[in-house]
Amino acid sequence: MSLVNLLDFDLDGLAAYCEGLGEKRFRATQLFRWIHQKGAADFGAMTDLAKSLRDKLAGTAEVRPLAVLTEQASADGTIKWLFDVGGGNAVETVFIPEDDRGTLCVSSQAGCAVGCRFCSTGHQGFSRNLTTGEILAQLWFAEHRLRERLNMAPGERVISNVVMMGMGEPLQNYAALVPALKVMLDDHGYGLSRRRVTVSTSGVVPMIDRLRVDCPVALAVSLHAPTDPLRDDLVPLNRKYPLAELLAACRRYLEAAPRDFITFEYCMLDGVNDSDDHARALLALVHGPGEHRLPCKINLIPFNPFPESGLLRSARSRVLAFAKVLQDAGLVTTIRKTRGDDIDAACGQLAGEVQDRTNAAQRRKRVPIPVVAAATQLKPAP
Repeated sequence: MSLVNLLDFDLDGLAAYCEGLGEKRFRATQLFRWIHQKGAADFGAMTDLAKSLRDKLAGTAEVRPLAVLTEQASADGTIKWLFDVGGGNAVETVFIPEDDRGTLCVSSQAGCAVGCRFCSTGHQGFSRNLTTGEILAQLWFAEHRLRERLNMAPGERVISNVVMMGMGEPLQNYAALVPALKVMLDDHGYGLSRRRVTVSTSGVVPMIDRLRVDCPVALAVSLHAPTDPLRDDLVPLNRKYPLAELLAACRRYLEAAPRDFITFEYCMLDGVNDSDDHARALLALVHGPGEHRLPCKINLIPFNPFPESGLLRSARSRVLAFAKVLQDAGLVTTIRKTRGDDIDAACGQLAGEVQDRTNAAQRRKRVPIPVVAAATQLKPAP
C-alpha cells in the first residue's frame, strides 16, 4: 500500500484526512504545525500527538521529501538545489539572501510548455506538473535546512518571501498551486504575508481571474513586449491571450490583490525589445490617461544568454536609457540585480533535467525574431 504524502494537504485537506482516521480537527492543526513550522518528518518525534494517532500515521502516511541531487552556492550567497522528482526529471529551487529578506524561487512544473524564446527552461520542453507536495517540499526543505545551517533559534524564519518564478508556468498547474499557496500563507504553516508570496505568470488569463477569487497573492506578469506581434514571437501564449485581454485581467485582479499594483517583468533583449520606441509603446500600453491608467511597476531584467536562444543581453547603457524613458513619464521602474548567474540560478536560466513528453523543443519553430525598430510599427494594444 502506498503511503499518503501529508505535504499534499493544506490545513483543510489535512483535517479531512485526520477525520477519516477518526481524529478531531485540532489534531490536524497540531500535525500541520509539526510538519511545516518545525520541519518534522518522524511521527514518533511529535510528542504532543496522541500515541494512537502517531501509530495510525506510521502505517498510512509520510512526509515525503524530494531527494537532493546537487547543491550549489554562488559567490553572492545564492544557493541552488536540484531536486529529483522521478521519471528522469529534476527541478531547481533557488534561495536568494538579501539584507532585509530571504527569497525562495520555487518551481511548479518539470519543464515548461509555454516556450518563451529567452527562457532556457522553455527550450527543454515539458514533462509534467508537480504535485502540491512536490511544490511544498522545496520550501519545507529549504526553510528547515537553512535554519539548521544558520543555527537559528526556534521560531526564527529564514525565508520571508516566496516567488513562484522557478521552472514552469504556475497557472497551468492551478490545482496543485492553490493548496500550496494556502500552506505558505497559513499561520499554522509558514505564516507568510500575501504581499510576500508572488505568482509569476506569462499570462494565463482565465486562471488569473480564478486566482483573484481563490487565493489572491502578489501577481507578476511576464510581459517582455509592448505589442502583440512582438509578444507573439517572444511569449507564444500571447497568441491565445493577447495584450488587451491580459491587461484587462490585471485590472480585475487589482480588485482583490494584496498590493495596489501589478509587477510587469520585462527581459531586455539586445535589438529586439529594448529601443526608446519600445519604451514609449510600453508607456502607451500601461500608462493611459485618467481612469484607464494601470497601477504597475516595471521590473527590467538583464537577459541571461544561453546558446540555443540566439539572443543577446542589452547593453547596460541601453537598459538605463530604456528605464529613463519610463521613469521620466512617472512609471515606477527598477532594474533587477542579477543574482546567482555563476551557478546558472539567475532569471531564465533554470533548466533542471527534463524528459520532454511533448517534443516541444523539436516542434518549436526556429525562426529569427523580427527586430521592430520603426515607431510606426509599435502600435499599442487597445
